Amino acid sequence: MSSYSQMKPTLSNLPDSHLLNLLKKGKQDAFEVIFDRYWKRLYSYAFRIYAEEKICEDIVQEVFISLWEKASDSHILNLEAYLLRAVKYKIANYIRDLKFNQTHIDALLYIPSPSTTEKPLEYQEFESKIFSEIEKLPPRSKEVFLLSRFEHLSNTEIAEKLNISIRTVETHISMALKQLKSQLDFFQFSLIVVGMFL
Repeated sequence: MSSYSQMKPTLSNLPDSHLLNLLKKGKQDAFEVIFDRYWKRLYSYAFRIYAEEKICEDIVQEVFISLWEKASDSHILNLEAYLLRAVKYKIANYIRDLKFNQTHIDALLYIPSPSTTEKPLEYQEFESKIFSEIEKLPPRSKEVFLLSRFEHLSNTEIAEKLNISIRTVETHISMALKQLKSQLDFFQFSLIVVGMFL
């Protein structure tokens, strides 16, 4: 049995943090374990956002290529969150020049986002503008929107918490989204839906 065959089962049991350390050293076996561990999840996640098989495959492939190429210089604290964020950004870049219809907006809005403290510095100013616009929402719409996007409650959970119907929850979220959209340009709006609040 080759050393590769003996090594891979051992690597597959390592936590992400150890695999990242090996990846930084250019260990291809570690990369392959990461690929096997996350490919299916990232593809499923991408497909839930943008249901085009070939595009999702290409996006996930690009994310892994980027991970490999930038491994030695990266400082990743949470691999799973990093990869999910990368998929979202890739899709945001892809759809920025396409017609962004309500179906895409609705699908994107209700996809839970991973929690992480890793936020690119270039988005901090933009994020502060988003928070400023959220503060301008009607009180109930703001409350529902924050519960949805920041506490990651489902529509059912929000309805139960606030003692309102699920339809009312959906209406408040739709109203909040419409108001935010009116205050932001197209690409900014796509980012609030696709790339923000991770």
